[in-house]
Amino acid sequence: MSMKIAEAKTKLKKEPKPKKTKQPKPKLTKAEAWERANMKVKDVLSSLCFSGPSFLGVSVFFILPFLVVVYYSVIRAPSNPEFVGLDNFIAVLQNSSFQTAAKNTAMFSLISVPLAVVLSLGLALILECRIPCKSLFRTFFLSPMMVPVASVVLIWQVIFHYRGTLNVFLAHFGVDPVDWLNSPYCLWVIVVLFLWKNLGYFMILFMAALNNIPKELLEVADVEGASAAHKFFNIKLRYLSPTVLFVAILAIINSFKVFREIYLLVGAYPYIGLYMMQHFMNNTFANFDYQKMSTAAVLMALVLVVLIALLFKIEDVFGKDVEG
Repeated sequence: MSMKIAEAKTKLKKEPKPKKTKQPKPKLTKAEAWERANMKVKDVLSSLCFSGPSFLGVSVFFILPFLVVVYYSVIRAPSNPEFVGLDNFIAVLQNSSFQTAAKNTAMFSLISVPLAVVLSLGLALILECRIPCKSLFRTFFLSPMMVPVASVVLIWQVIFHYRGTLNVFLAHFGVDPVDWLNSPYCLWVIVVLFLWKNLGYFMILFMAALNNIPKELLEVADVEGASAAHKFFNIKLRYLSPTVLFVAILAIINSFKVFREIYLLVGAYPYIGLYMMQHFMNNTFANFDYQKMSTAAVLMALVLVVLIALLFKIEDVFGKDVEG
């Protein structure tokens, strides 16, 4: 019996396999080809109808003004459109006010952005656990999103004024009053304001991302006796990498918007520790120095593009194995 099976196998091996012949595609008639072309044109036109208004708005209010800013940064003056190359950039980089503004903005972003990402992730992990008063805790951190900016500034003025609530409280412990907004501590006052305004929203984003982590992986890790640190760094954090990237980008953008609160707190010419890039551009605009303003705006845009590209590269390396 085994001999017959072996002979049958050798015969099958010797017999050539029939070649698969490709069937020619049916040729379309002129009417069908014309109808298919019309369908493609209709699809393109319908997509333009939906995306056209948005693209037009972005072009008119964002792209074209930025191109005008770039044009102003490489000419001598609006009244004298002589091309000067990088002269405006060199002059701005050597300007002491610009150096102070760039240093303060970079320092604020380096402190506030990592703190915002880490603290919001920590709050989301705490709310993921079974703790009492979870809804009250969540409401407490989301409430700043509903408070107007003017009210926030008023609260901060009441707390951090020289005769404010914080100094009155510290006086009970024998601490001398401090003018918080005009002292070396001023940057930390704005960092606290930034965190108070943004942590709630970032926390909600992380809570949504934590709910999307596959429960099967966490259950397998529990069965195999994995520690909480192992589950966080090797499972949760890897699946959270896109959200970490998104929150970091939002935090960077919002850190450059903190000028609004600082301006309402201390005006256009604050203590040197609170003089930001937006102060420099706002003051140069008020003085009709469009070259400095445009050059500073282009430099800030380039820094933002480089930072965001770097964050995308880090996320691509760290989270590429968990993205579908």
